[in-house]
Amino acid sequence: MFESIGRGWTLTKASFAVLVKDKEIMLLPLMSGIILLVLWASFILPFFVGFPANLTAFIIYALLLIALYFISYYIMIYFNAAVIGCATIRLNGGDPVVKDGLRIAGENKWLIFKWALLAATVGLILNLISSAARQRRGIGGLLTSYAASFLGMAWSIAVYFVVPVIIYEKLTPWKAMKRSVSILKSTWKEALVGNIGVGIIFFLLALGGLAFLMIGVYGFFVTGSIALVVVFIIIAVIWWVIVACAYVAVSGILTAALYKYATTGKLSSGFDEAFITNPWNVGGSSGGSFSSKPYY
Repeated sequence: MFESIGRGWTLTKASFAVLVKDKEIMLLPLMSGIILLVLWASFILPFFVGFPANLTAFIIYALLLIALYFISYYIMIYFNAAVIGCATIRLNGGDPVVKDGLRIAGENKWLIFKWALLAATVGLILNLISSAARQRRGIGGLLTSYAASFLGMAWSIAVYFVVPVIIYEKLTPWKAMKRSVSILKSTWKEALVGNIGVGIIFFLLALGGLAFLMIGVYGFFVTGSIALVVVFIIIAVIWWVIVACAYVAVSGILTAALYKYATTGKLSSGFDEAFITNPWNVGGSSGGSFSSKPYY
């Protein structure tokens, strides 16, 4: 447990070092979140103003929900591609700005669109299986739920490198998936350690928001001021937004760095060679290297 946190912290610090040089990368996940919030708010608001209760309205609403589901996937993947694009420019020694990431994503918008359709479809199927499993009782429902969870986890692992493969190798979704699995075969330890470690670190950072809430509640009991509680709730929300944006950015930087090393054999500035080639021995010597054809 503690060794995993230590190894994850090594990668997190290196990724943060890149983020510190390009703090504007966090604007990309923030922009994505704002767009999604506006879209879903516009979809949900009709419930509060009185949505027509007839079959035609229900069908239209259902179709809009499906469309919004796919659009949401596209937006998330599009901005994730922009994050990885900015990170790659910095890892290659450049000095990116937000528009560079958006440009890279825009240049691959049709491949991203195709991938979003596939990813959203798979996600929808997995969600339907999980929902059906929850409706069933007994061992059958339990096994179905476990199967859906396993398939979801396997899917997430298999597509880990799909976005950088799409934007840098220009492969179609199915070929990008095969390529992602191929890369992951030689980098699964690095990806596993890095993502678990980063996840733990950011989970602990997210707990800081609870600290603000507790301070607000304590202040209420001491002073009786509701305004004080509201202020600390706002502070907690702002903190969580910052942590979420930083998490997406750092995860993108980590993915870009692992992809670069897997496809070129070259390390990026700030990443310790002994660690990235042998993550099980943080302070030891290099445990080997990858042998993949360079693509960028």
